[in-house]
Amino acid sequence: MLAKANRITSADDYRVVVRKGVKVARAHTVSYVRSRESGAAPRFGFIVSKKVGTAVQRNLVRRRLKAICLEAIVDGGVHGVDVVVRALPGSADAEWPVLRAEVLAALDRQMRGAVNA
Repeated sequence: MLAKANRITSADDYRVVVRKGVKVARAHTVSYVRSRESGAAPRFGFIVSKKVGTAVQRNLVRRRLKAICLEAIVDGGVHGVDVVVRALPGSADAEWPVLRAEVLAALDRQMRGAVNA
């Protein structure tokens, strides 16, 4: 589970990241990445609408996305960013490696310095 320091909890923070962050669209997810001060703990937020599926399917997708982000934190390569991941309707049918690759690709763009928002 993501620690409280690694979660985006306020609606204002979600809004800022989605509006001012760099958008990385993939087949099953759309990620918004916004840089913060260097060395700050990364924060993640998730948007999984009812279009994804039933409550069980939405929670499964959200848990998978959280696990991917936790993995990125533990590996130590992600810092100083806010990330909001929006799950698209097809994400409920996506395999774990596909979702993982999509989210990590968005984070990789940040680590290469592509995100300067």
